[in-house]
Amino acid sequence: MAGVRPDGKRKQRRMVVGSIRQFADESAALRTITALRRDINLGNARLRAKPITVSELVDRYRQRELEPDTAWKTHSTKVTYQGYLNKWILPRWGAYPLSRIQAGEVELWLRSLPLARATCAKARNLLCILSFTVCDMKSTIAIPSAWCGRVRNEGRFPWC
Repeated sequence: MAGVRPDGKRKQRRMVVGSIRQFADESAALRTITALRRDINLGNARLRAKPITVSELVDRYRQRELEPDTAWKTHSTKVTYQGYLNKWILPRWGAYPLSRIQAGEVELWLRSLPLARATCAKARNLLCILSFTVCDMKSTIAIPSAWCGRVRNEGRFPWC
């Protein structure tokens, strides 16, 4: 484990950056700390990871939520979600890295779909479900935290 010494005790991850006299004000100290964090995090493999695309996220969602052995979604819901993913979401967003997706762009895309408002709302809600999957995956891969809840929702799910 990275935070444990060979003798089994926890590593203390503190360091002295400087004395109070060394820094003119709090912002000077914060700039020094920010630069130090950047140097420390350069070696972190999780932060250098390849950005995940929407299609990779959809694959993960399909494995976890849309497999036949998952009982918490009905068969018709799984079929409908697969249809939305295959026909609307993946052709437009599949190759996009998550960090490039903007809420306004998604909203414009939803308005441009030749679908009824209720169907567009369901596609939007599926995108929200995918954003929850992103938030769930943050501990295992490098995902920008700003993506969680990035798409505004005017429907009954305000937390998206």
